[in-house]
Amino acid sequence: MNALTASRYQLLIKMLKTNYDAYVATASFLSPSRIPRSELPNMQDVPMLEQPIMPESILDEDDGKTELVADCTLEDLRYQESLLDKILLKVFRSFVEKNTNGVSSPKEGIEGLLDQGRTYMLQPTTTPKDQQKMVYNTLGGLMTPVLPPFYRIFMSGIVPKLGTDYDGKQFGPWFYAPWLTSFVTPTFFGFLVGPSKTNRRKDGMPGGLVVEKCKFLQESGCKGMCLNICKLPAQDFFKEELGLPLTVSPNFVTQECQWSFGEEPLPPSKDPSFPKGCLAGCDSRKIMAERGLSSGQLVCE
Repeated sequence: MNALTASRYQLLIKMLKTNYDAYVATASFLSPSRIPRSELPNMQDVPMLEQPIMPESILDEDDGKTELVADCTLEDLRYQESLLDKILLKVFRSFVEKNTNGVSSPKEGIEGLLDQGRTYMLQPTTTPKDQQKMVYNTLGGLMTPVLPPFYRIFMSGIVPKLGTDYDGKQFGPWFYAPWLTSFVTPTFFGFLVGPSKTNRRKDGMPGGLVVEKCKFLQESGCKGMCLNICKLPAQDFFKEELGLPLTVSPNFVTQECQWSFGEEPLPPSKDPSFPKGCLAGCDSRKIMAERGLSSGQLVCE
C-alpha cells in the first residue's frame, strides 16, 4: 500500500467513525470507478457496480403471489482449497454426522457438508433451534476442549474457576480481542466461507472481516441454511462460549459477508439488511414444494 492509498484509507476510516452516512456516500462515489472495492475499509452498504444495496423482491413463478428474494447474479467464484481446508472440512463433517445422529452424505467436500445440512434441516422433526444447536456443538468440537477456556481468559477477560468471589466475572473483552480474532479467523474458517480479509466494522474500529464471496451461501443458495447453520449459531457460540459478541451480516446481492467481532448483533427480524422470504433459486424450497409443504412452512426468516 503506497502513501497515497494509505492516507486515503485513514481518511475514510475517520469518516466511517464520525459519520456513517457520509462514509457510504463517499465510498459509493469512489468505488469502483475510482478505486477498487478492496481498498474500502468497510463495504457493507456500498453497492457493487450496478447492483442494488438490497436484493429485489420477486413473485414465485409457480403461484404468482409468494414473495421471494432475487438470487445473486454475479459469477460464481472458484475456490482453491488448501490441505488445511480439506482436513478441517473432513473433521467438521464428522462432527456434523455425530451431532445429527448419523446424517451423512456420499458427496465430497463442501457439497457433502451442504447435503448433510439440508438433509437434517428438512427432517420433519428438525426445528431451527435444533439446527443452531447442532452447529453450536460442532463448533465446540472443532475448537477442542482447550481453546475456549484459553480464549475466555486471554481474549474475553473472564475469570476461570479459582474458588474466589470473581469466578466467572468478565472484565473484557480486552481491547485487542476483536482485531486479533479477525486476524486469525481467515486461516481456520476458510474451509467453510472461502477467502476473506480483515477490514473495519461499521463503527470504524478494528475487528472486521469481510468474506469475498461466501462459499457456504454460494453453493447452498439457501437463506434458511445461511441463517440457522451459519449466522445465528456462530453469533451465539462466540457470545456464549467465548465471551465476545459477533455480528454476521450476509449480503444476498453480492454474497459477501461481513463478520464484526465485538459488535452486538440484532435479531434477524429487526435487522434491515436481512430480507424476508426464500431465495428464488433455493433447492430446499423446491424440495419442500415437492413434498407438498407450503412456503409458509419454510424456515428462511
